[in-house]
Amino acid sequence: MRIVVHGGHPLNGSFRPSGNSNSAIALAAAALLTDETVTLRGVPDTLSTAATFESARALGVEVTLEDGVCRLQAGALQTRFLAEEVTDGQVSAILFLAPILARRGHARIELPPPLSRYHPHLAALRDLGVTIQASGTVLDFHVEPWDTRDITLLQASVTTTALVCMLAAALGRDTIVRNAASEPHVQDLQQMLVMMGAQIEGIGSNLIHIRGDETLGGADLTLSPDHIEIATIASIGAITHGSLHIEDVKPEHLRLIVRVLARLGVNLYLNSSTLFLPAHDALVVSQTDEELDVPIETAPWPGFPSDLVAMTTVVASQARGMTLIHEKLFSNRLLFVDKLAAMGAQIVLCDPHRALIVGPSKLRGGYMDTPDVRTGLALLGAALCAQGTVTIDSAELIDRTFENVVSRLVALGAQIEVVQA
Repeated sequence: MRIVVHGGHPLNGSFRPSGNSNSAIALAAAALLTDETVTLRGVPDTLSTAATFESARALGVEVTLEDGVCRLQAGALQTRFLAEEVTDGQVSAILFLAPILARRGHARIELPPPLSRYHPHLAALRDLGVTIQASGTVLDFHVEPWDTRDITLLQASVTTTALVCMLAAALGRDTIVRNAASEPHVQDLQQMLVMMGAQIEGIGSNLIHIRGDETLGGADLTLSPDHIEIATIASIGAITHGSLHIEDVKPEHLRLIVRVLARLGVNLYLNSSTLFLPAHDALVVSQTDEELDVPIETAPWPGFPSDLVAMTTVVASQARGMTLIHEKLFSNRLLFVDKLAAMGAQIVLCDPHRALIVGPSKLRGGYMDTPDVRTGLALLGAALCAQGTVTIDSAELIDRTFENVVSRLVALGAQIEVVQA
């Protein structure tokens, strides 16, 4: 999909966020742990959730989706083999290993290379007692129920934590997980496992204690609002000098994000379940003695999310002052800054983890492709505050994680044309 963006129009009005698509993916896999019906509410219509539901159907799950309500009912799973055509090359498809192992004891999966990218997941499975045999890119797994396990994850990985929690809820009598991820979508999964019959202590922390139940039941859960989408829309509103009310938010998911954006001059106000952005004439980087020369750093949750580093970089390009962004978790999240520089931003990429931004810069129109699902919405934000017209190719990647984002931005006053489906 190609879109044409006419910059310089402020966003104004009310915005209601989508449910968290990462939650939907994990919860869809967890629904296969039982043969009872699982109902998920607030499910976003994204490319990633659609692919997940297709994978579930390929395993024999009955999936119905209407108006954001998804019902999944998994009878006997039709296969123990997750072939590449089922996983569609998605890393998240490895989550389906948990219900297959829990219900059938054996599983096989074909993973796209390199296998090294799955090392934290496989190490955690071995720590739970899962035996793994690899033949090229095809891996065979076998597991038996256990009484007690006390494991430490190599990384605070969301996918690894979700895998371990599902297996522990179904197969373990008593399992302790250390260095666990604690993002809102992980908390959604843990809450649903509790609904299904497991006992979990430490939800929202990196130390989880799970007491499993071999006969997990159904559940009915409403997904958390997508905190990344909320922060991104608020940021775009700020750099276009608009005013927004974002409704149905969870303040506990946004407090640190609000503090970090305040350092770039973005004033956001949380009131119960509403986030308010007043119109800003200009953004100014904080110059207080205690914050001067202090970088904005990403960190595992509840730290500042890496998924917001691209949008934060765009905001910094529009704020008067100098900002150092330090992406501590991934080595490729800042490589998109060449596209911002081509639009006129003053950015020095110090190394793959650090970028120095001097603002404000007048961004100009032109052409760009969308390099990554995580940076696509940030580049769209840059286009919306640019002077002139920006053409963005491969814009459908934005819909992989965010539901109908183009039409919802248009409803707030953005001038965007879809010129090629």
